[in-house]
Amino acid sequence: MLMDSGYDSYQQVDLNAQAAAATPHQLVVMLIDGLLDEVERIRGHLAEGRLAAKGAGISKCMNILIGLDSALDMENGGELAENLHQLYDFCQIELYRASVQKDVQRLTNVETVMGNIREGWVNFGQHA
Repeated sequence: MLMDSGYDSYQQVDLNAQAAAATPHQLVVMLIDGLLDEVERIRGHLAEGRLAAKGAGISKCMNILIGLDSALDMENGGELAENLHQLYDFCQIELYRASVQKDVQRLTNVETVMGNIREGWVNFGQHA
């Protein structure tokens, strides 16, 4: 357990360093990556019946989605911002249902939507 704690601390320091040097565009991709990683952990928690860990993971994902949504410029972002807002809302609802119903298909829906959004951000970054 102690080794895991040290490794986790090292990963956190590395992540903090990456975040400090990242552009806003890169931060969005990092947040989406973190959400997708957490969804995979939630899948494992559901399979193993670790309900407290599942709940903590759902909460992390919700917080990431709230953060992504709050960063949208709804006043100047037009249709793109509105579409992203609706997709983030959809993902929050799916996460809630996955948690309550213990339904892994809802997690797959979130992974699909957020994977597509991530792909769009990555492609945008290559052309920006």
